[in-house]
Amino acid sequence: MSFLLSVSSLFGQLVQLPIIPGAERTELYVPSLKNKKVGVVANHASLINETHLVDSLIKREINIVRIFSPEHGFRGKADAGEHLNNEVDRKTGIPIISLYGENKEARKEQIADLDVVVFDLQDVGVRFYTYISTLTYILKACSENNVDVVVLDRPNPNGHYIDGPVLESRFTTFVGLHPVPVVYGMSIGEYAQMVVGEKWNGTGNCHLRVIPVKNYEHSLFYSLPVKPSPNLPNMTSVYLYPSLCFFEGTVVSIGRGTDKPFQIIGHPDYVSGSYQFVPESKPGMSSNPKLMGRTCSGIDLSNRNIDSLLKYPRIELSYLLDFYQKLPNKKEFFTNYFNLLAGNATLKQQIIEGLSENEIRNSWAFEIEKFKKIREKYLLYRDFESRIDLK
Repeated sequence: MSFLLSVSSLFGQLVQLPIIPGAERTELYVPSLKNKKVGVVANHASLINETHLVDSLIKREINIVRIFSPEHGFRGKADAGEHLNNEVDRKTGIPIISLYGENKEARKEQIADLDVVVFDLQDVGVRFYTYISTLTYILKACSENNVDVVVLDRPNPNGHYIDGPVLESRFTTFVGLHPVPVVYGMSIGEYAQMVVGEKWNGTGNCHLRVIPVKNYEHSLFYSLPVKPSPNLPNMTSVYLYPSLCFFEGTVVSIGRGTDKPFQIIGHPDYVSGSYQFVPESKPGMSSNPKLMGRTCSGIDLSNRNIDSLLKYPRIELSYLLDFYQKLPNKKEFFTNYFNLLAGNATLKQQIIEGLSENEIRNSWAFEIEKFKKIREKYLLYRDFESRIDLK
């Protein structure tokens, strides 16, 4: 049974559509997995209806040799940035290889004996969300070892717009591998096609197949049935994530260690805030959050109207500019991580120099237009700008 949800188009029309993720379209890919040695890249959100992808494939007598897990682990319970060790899945007995920490790239002995790797992760469409980096390294390893890749595509909840600075090559890290904006407006299947098509990171020889989502287009807003990671617990956090994650490169808390991660902003020295919270250790979410045990004053966005977030889709810099202006110790406001998240050194300097939000946004426009021309070649679904109409 497909997941039925309400969606709203950019033209304000409300419709009811059964959006069917690629994983649920088993008739399109399961037959090709028969009698093959299969690896699976998956986590807690890799579901076929309410059954995990791995369990579903085993029931269909698919020979899963190895599971690869991304940041947050196979069951999705690890903290952001937490080192993950290899283990064995208790339910199936299948070995799990962590693709986070020191082993971000699958080694030859971990992948060369496979015939095909099935990739199924729920992306949120933001450059520093590390699942697209895991995707890239899987495509690279499979390209080098002549292993096929099948990406089971899923809708991107932030797939209805493009915004933010485009990554400069000297800031390439695991939180930004490619010259794309912070919000790139592509499903993870489309993104995979772009990585291979542009031959980024040595992926050009990869034999890639994408199982598309049925009844999806980029102007449709998709409500995730399962939280994609521990600190994105609801759609408000998913929609605010592109704007608030910049604070991860500052002294300001965005609610890690509370029940409202990526929905509240605060710092002990922010005197204008009418809302207060105290970060605390929350294993599985944030074991050692920023400003733990300190009372932070700030802003609560958890009740922000979802429709308002969808009606004006863009990265909101006003929060970042406001906190920078109002916190007294500006020399210590930014950490070294900020430029890696921004993908350049320009944004930080623009904030320090007091540029307005519009001035900063205008500085992105030229590079975004260049990216759109690349992006357009790899779209599988009708675009929100209606430049193409694909079935």
